[in-house]
Amino acid sequence: MSLDGRKCCSKGKILQLLFRIDCVTLSNALFQGIQEQKKVLNSLMSGALAGAVAKTAVAPLDRTKIMFQVSLEKRFQLSHFGEAYRLIYRTYLNEGFWSLWRGNSATMVRVIPYAAIQFCAHEEYKQLLGSYYGFQGKALTPFPRFIAGSLAGTTAAMLTYPLDMVRARMAVTPKEMYSNIVHVFIRISREEGLKTLYRGFTPTILGVIPYAGLSFFTYETLKKLHADHSGKSQPSPPERLLFGACAGLIGQSASYPLDVVRRRMQTAGVMGHTYSSILLTMQEIIREEGLIRGLYKGLSMNWVKGPIAVGISFTTFDLTQILLRKLQHSTNVER
Repeated sequence: MSLDGRKCCSKGKILQLLFRIDCVTLSNALFQGIQEQKKVLNSLMSGALAGAVAKTAVAPLDRTKIMFQVSLEKRFQLSHFGEAYRLIYRTYLNEGFWSLWRGNSATMVRVIPYAAIQFCAHEEYKQLLGSYYGFQGKALTPFPRFIAGSLAGTTAAMLTYPLDMVRARMAVTPKEMYSNIVHVFIRISREEGLKTLYRGFTPTILGVIPYAGLSFFTYETLKKLHADHSGKSQPSPPERLLFGACAGLIGQSASYPLDVVRRRMQTAGVMGHTYSSILLTMQEIIREEGLIRGLYKGLSMNWVKGPIAVGISFTTFDLTQILLRKLQHSTNVER
């Protein structure tokens, strides 16, 4: 074979080798992309289910809490569980059993995308912060753990806030005023303006930062401590419920005054009040109702509702994630 022939043959082999390398690289990139898409989809589905199950379970307590928060009556105080029970019972007698779930359809419309976005965003932020701080594949340290939760909650709140506004309106008004979710949007836009759909947005974000941050931080920290001391990689479902309940109790207690301010601003149009800013709203609440009785009104209901809801939410998310991963693994093995 001539020298030119050998050179052409060598070039051909090199090109074939490069082509094979490119194909393998492309194949790996496509596989990683598909796996990442599956991971995001799993997080979205698990988060949506977690939010729906948790909120439906505590819907009567949630509606009662909102009615406490927006009421100007001083008898609705911090620790009056009896008054909460009587309010639920009166609502049941006057409006029927299913009225206890009034506004839950609006809650589902908001909570399903909110929870899906929040849990999915939390997984993505954990991965990003893990890469940034050099903890890829390991548990984050406390500060990044808090930041991941805060960013996840803020992302979800920003994208779904108008739905939260609608849910609050439906919870505190008689059913004759708003017939459905679309009717709420139409009436608010027509009578109060589109800006009203974002009334209370600032206290919401300010409240979400400590609430989501502390909730995810507490839950992830308790799971890590459990793994370190028990030697088990995963806690049992009852332990997850307990960890989630602790997370909900801490997170909601820390952000509760801002939650009261948010509800007052959201429902001002139908409650006969005008609240122009966070500080003025707080000042008026304290002046008329007192610091504790005003800004912590309905907190006792939250101490019952919050831990239950957050415990169910975290547990449902984790168990759904585990189930989906097992299903995908068994499908891949069969192939």
